Amino acid sequence: MRYKPQIITDKTGRPVTLRSAEPSDAQDLLRYLKATAAETPYLVREAEEITLSLEQEERFITEKRDAERELLLIAVSDGQHIGNCALMEISGCRRCHHRCGIAIALYQSHCGRGIGRAMLEAVLQTAKQLGYEQAELEVIADNEHAIALYESLGFVKYGRMPDNVRYADGSHADAYWMMKKL
Repeated sequence: MRYKPQIITDKTGRPVTLRSAEPSDAQDLLRYLKATAAETPYLVREAEEITLSLEQEERFITEKRDAERELLLIAVSDGQHIGNCALMEISGCRRCHHRCGIAIALYQSHCGRGIGRAMLEAVLQTAKQLGYEQAELEVIADNEHAIALYESLGFVKYGRMPDNVRYADGSHADAYWMMKKL
C-alpha cells in the first residue's frame, strides 16, 4: 500500500521522512539488506544470502506498494535510506485475516534515535486501520534493546522457540514469538 509521507524529528533533532518504498529505492534497499545482515546477528539472513537481482527487488517493492494490506515503510534521513519496517499478511486465508506480521531493521548507526519506535507506531496504526486485530513478530531472545522497545509498545512474549537460528559458527539462538492486540 501507499503511505502518505510523514516527517518526524529523531532524538538528535534531525528530520526523518517515513514513506512507502518505491521501485526506484531497490538499489538502496539491496545495499541496506546486505549491510544490516552483516552488522547484527539478530536478522534472519547472512549477508551473503542476499542474492536478489535489482529486477527482483523492484518487483518485490512494487508488489508491496500495490498490495491492499501490506506496507514496506522506509526511513530516509539526509537523503539516505536508513531503515525499513514491513507490515505483512500472515496468510491469505480468512481464518488468519485478522493477523499481521511486523519486521523492522535499521542501520546500527541510526539505532537509539527513536526512528524504530516511530516506524513501528506508524505501521501498527496502519495495521489497525486496515482491520488487523493482532500484530506478531519474532525476535532473537538476547536482543534486549528490541525486546524492550516491543514491550514498551504493548507486545507480549507468548512463546520461546529454542534454537530458532543457527549461525555460521554452528552456535544457535532462541527466539521469542511476540504479539500485540490492536
